[in-house]
Amino acid sequence: MTRAVRSEKGQAAPLYITAVVGLLFLALLFFAFGKADAARNSTQSAADAAALAAAQESRDQLRNGFLENILDGDYLRDILDGNQIGTYNGCQAAVRFAELNDAELDPDKVSCAQLNDGRWGFTVNVVSKKSMGDTILPGTEKKHAKATATAVVEPRCQFDPNEDDQATPSPDESDDPPGNGDDNKPSPGKIVCDGKDWPIDPKNLDLLPDMADLFTVRLADN
Repeated sequence: MTRAVRSEKGQAAPLYITAVVGLLFLALLFFAFGKADAARNSTQSAADAAALAAAQESRDQLRNGFLENILDGDYLRDILDGNQIGTYNGCQAAVRFAELNDAELDPDKVSCAQLNDGRWGFTVNVVSKKSMGDTILPGTEKKHAKATATAVVEPRCQFDPNEDDQATPSPDESDDPPGNGDDNKPSPGKIVCDGKDWPIDPKNLDLLPDMADLFTVRLADN
């Protein structure tokens, strides 16, 4: 009986060792995949932040042009209906925000580009600065996670024109001396945002909503 028990123990030892080695291998494998997923998620966050920053920068640069055309009803109708796309480049902001998230624009692709599909926005490709490091998976020590994100700018308001916005100025208005500028032009109407009215007063243009009130920025499908 003693010899039989010892024989069984001797046969079980290699099986036990094999099982332990197998479990350790699986644990290392799961760790490697988990590390890769974490790197991809972090890089995707960097791409999202960079794309949003590019779109926001482009939107904010519209401010001066928007105010210059604020009394042009046709312009307001087009841009607030989404028919006129901003052409301001926000890619420098994408560079900054990628850097803040331990990533950089991907040199192997078109790293930051304005959309050409009728939407106002940007697609950004980034690559992580840090490699995935040494893992049980071969080649990860030199592999860097990559990600792509697209952000768009969309109007959140509508232009409500005055009924008489096509009226011609009176003789008194047309005879005003140079220098009065937009102060003597009639208001083209109002901007309506989420049920709130913003009358366009040529003498108080600083009371108009900010670009963030007029246009929303969001992530979108590539």
